[in-house]
Amino acid sequence: MSVGDMLAATVPMARTLNLQFLETTPERAVVALPDQGDYHNHVGGPHAGAMFTLGESASGAIVLAAFGDQLSRAVPLAVRAEIAYRKLAMGPVTATATLGRPAAEVVAELDAGRRPEFPVTVAIRREDGAVTGEMTVAWTLRPSD
Repeated sequence: MSVGDMLAATVPMARTLNLQFLETTPERAVVALPDQGDYHNHVGGPHAGAMFTLGESASGAIVLAAFGDQLSRAVPLAVRAEIAYRKLAMGPVTATATLGRPAAEVVAELDAGRRPEFPVTVAIRREDGAVTGEMTVAWTLRPSD
């Protein structure tokens, strides 16, 4: 099962918004939010909450792709998030997530008995490539006891 399939199967909100997991690798995750009237805001574009969920889902996809081999000893958890809406988003939008720290560095902290924290940066774009939002989600790997 791919990371995208796993998230779609286990995260009801991803299914509700019909998110499409286009790419999920340890280096990058790309997730699309189709243009759907039920999730529009007052100006006819995707609602801010839908775009937040899109960005958070992309961040979760890269975390699972990068650290899926650690799930037997640690639980990935989002600890905080910040989003900036830069331009009006209309139509379908796509979120691209990247890790803000090398995965090996994060795993080394886990190996040392610490609870690592790391940022995931996300750019949300319209079909024309314009960045409509930027998001940072701080994640941790909480050791399983």
